[in-house]
Amino acid sequence: MFGCLVAGRLVQTDPVRVSGDKFVFQLADYESVNHVVVFMLGTEPFPDGTGGAVYFCFPDPDPGSGGAPVWQLLGFITNHKPSAIFKISGLQAGEARGAHPFGLVAASPRPTAAQVGVSVEALDQLAQQTPVSGASVSTVDSFVLFSQRMLESLYNFVGSFSVTQAQMSPSPQETFIPSSCVLRWYDNFKRRLAQNPNFWRT
Repeated sequence: MFGCLVAGRLVQTDPVRVSGDKFVFQLADYESVNHVVVFMLGTEPFPDGTGGAVYFCFPDPDPGSGGAPVWQLLGFITNHKPSAIFKISGLQAGEARGAHPFGLVAASPRPTAAQVGVSVEALDQLAQQTPVSGASVSTVDSFVLFSQRMLESLYNFVGSFSVTQAQMSPSPQETFIPSSCVLRWYDNFKRRLAQNPNFWRT
């Protein structure tokens, strides 16, 4: 049902089912891992009205804790959002947020191992939970940058064919668009993108 991927490692598709609706992936040498991807395999959807809360568990580095497991909520996956990438490097034990659904059943005895857990929960319950800060990977900045570069490329490409009215020759099969129209569209799109990077979804 679920898969877990770390760059440079084999994909894991065989989590341990620690209870009826809870699954755990083992993550060896977690301190060398920056990001982890959790995704649905597409073989079995979540039951209607449910999704998966994704947790990260690692040994508490505080010497006084005895390496007790620290569970932190990273985020969620659902049938409508079947995959997510999370940043786990730099997470601090002190950022643990409240209770978690795994108890001690998935605690790893190895000090260099961590776990990624998926707990199937009601969507209403997921909406009330707050992931730990710093775990989400924002794609807004990269999307905005890509969009701006794409717009610039289009404008430069179109501009390379520009001619003045004096240089134009009759060509009934061609449609001519004033470059000022393209520039105005370009400026409007950049402005709207800066105001709301997701405006194009509506």
